[in-house]
Amino acid sequence: MYTTRFTRRSWVEVDLSQLECNLEIYRRYLTDEAKIMAVVKADAYGHGDVAVSKKLSQIGVDLFAVSNIDEAIILRESGIKGEILVLGYTPVELAPELLKYDITQALLSEAYAEQLLSFSSEIKCQFAIDTGMNRIGVKVEESAEVIKKYATRCNLNGFFTHLCAADSIESDDLMFTNRQIRKFEHLMDIISDLNLQYIHCLNSAGGFYQSPNCKCDNIVRLGIVMYGLRYNQKIKLPEGIQPVLTWKTVVSLVKTIERGECVGYGRSFCAEQKMKIATLPVGYADGYNRQLSNRGYVMIKGQKARIVGRVCMDQTMVDVTHIEGVLEGDEVTLIGNGIDADTLASMVGTIGYEIVCSISKRVPRIYI
Repeated sequence: MYTTRFTRRSWVEVDLSQLECNLEIYRRYLTDEAKIMAVVKADAYGHGDVAVSKKLSQIGVDLFAVSNIDEAIILRESGIKGEILVLGYTPVELAPELLKYDITQALLSEAYAEQLLSFSSEIKCQFAIDTGMNRIGVKVEESAEVIKKYATRCNLNGFFTHLCAADSIESDDLMFTNRQIRKFEHLMDIISDLNLQYIHCLNSAGGFYQSPNCKCDNIVRLGIVMYGLRYNQKIKLPEGIQPVLTWKTVVSLVKTIERGECVGYGRSFCAEQKMKIATLPVGYADGYNRQLSNRGYVMIKGQKARIVGRVCMDQTMVDVTHIEGVLEGDEVTLIGNGIDADTLASMVGTIGYEIVCSISKRVPRIYI
């Protein structure tokens, strides 16, 4: 294991061998020619962008996607080579950094392209194409003309779109995704003479379902599945793909309370009988969702211990009445050992992405 600093209070363990395993299983669903663009934005979905990217580089991945220029610079300064694409907005005043660190910038609109050109025509860039998500990008109906115009004016090396419902198996969503892909492929045909290097539209879900039938499967942006989480909680992932991340803490205190005594802020839990309560030194400032108050559970000695009272900023209390021999210092699993991020997400009405991305920077990551 390695980390910059490890304090046995609350910590995350990241299994890099499982990361590699997940990627290799995913590759089976792609064509032999397809390359992986690893999405390592948001600190690699909370897993640690530098360690994850270094591991991926070791196994042959040389395309990376991030959210912003700060994330891209962190990777470059950590020695990551290859193509790094910023998927989101970079303030124009930071354009010199794009050149300095050899970073590729997504062009969000024609107006934004003009702003970057006002600084330099040498910045590597890719046009974002809007095929129906209406988030960023040039409308697909106008994009061929726009791309041809800028291909001769700037260092354009590709274009991409995002499939906004590829994770759904509902019939209307499947039809919508198919229309997005067909629009994108039509654009590819119109401007094929430009021979742009990086053309991509498939995300994690798209790679599973669309790769064999899609012309633009030469590059697949792999995100959530690489980390072993589901893009749709109703869909089971292929056998062998498992969560990469485990989150642990310890018991800091064990006490007995009597019937009628309450636990935590607002007295939201009151004991109906004599109980044994364990305090854990982790809370919502660490990213442990406050909505788990009085509904979530953790694992101690292989058994479930339900949360009682409100999750505090730095501490959480659980019921260990039924678990023999719980002592201060005992290890506790918050995510892992039967509790994955998707399980927690279902308890609080969100998605696994948010659960792992919310784990605070003050929780050290340990790499196995």
